[in-house]
Amino acid sequence: MIIAIDGPAGSGKSTVARMLANRLGFKYLDTGAMYRALTWKAMQRRVDLKDETALCQLTDQTTIEFRSKGKSLSIFVDGENVTEEIRLPSVTNNVHYISNTPGVRQRMVKLQRKLASEGNTIAEGRDMGTVVFPHAEKKFFLDAEIEERARRRYGEFRPSDKEISYADVIKDMEIRDKRDTTRNNSPLIKSGDAICINTTEMTIEEVINLIIKQIGYAGKNGSV
Repeated sequence: MIIAIDGPAGSGKSTVARMLANRLGFKYLDTGAMYRALTWKAMQRRVDLKDETALCQLTDQTTIEFRSKGKSLSIFVDGENVTEEIRLPSVTNNVHYISNTPGVRQRMVKLQRKLASEGNTIAEGRDMGTVVFPHAEKKFFLDAEIEERARRRYGEFRPSDKEISYADVIKDMEIRDKRDTTRNNSPLIKSGDAICINTTEMTIEEVINLIIKQIGYAGKNGSV
């Protein structure tokens, strides 16, 4: 079974997908982290982020892996743990170059489908239900008011990041939303058969319980 979860930044999809996968005993596929990982490597190698040929070659020469230990999930690039590094602002600001490159997306989609073919999977991203897994058994689109999404993202910042204001976070989120919904390759849109959940006033647990009720899957413990 493949469950696709899409939505804009700050909608709660990453936390929900990770916790839902643990609850059901599914694999968690964080596709956004995969693009971040490749962005990190491209920056380390000083690859021109606008050079599609170079980026495609880099993708072909890169091994991206997810490794779980208990409830934690780490991402490795060529055997190196980059879980923390890929969340740096410098990576966040450049990942759109990677995700907008057609040749890279084609290769990533192929890899994502391969990873999901290995077992029950919760796939989370921005084009899971529309492009990567159009035939997923269940699709969900999580959304929330931008003020709430910005508040959540701002709350994730470490004390050292607090020089960035809440207003700055909202502005950045507006830019990302426009970029994600208007890009030529795999834009962020709700699949026609996806169940939309507005998480603005919901807790993570409430969202997870609603999804479990919708999919009707008992999970690893044999009960919903």
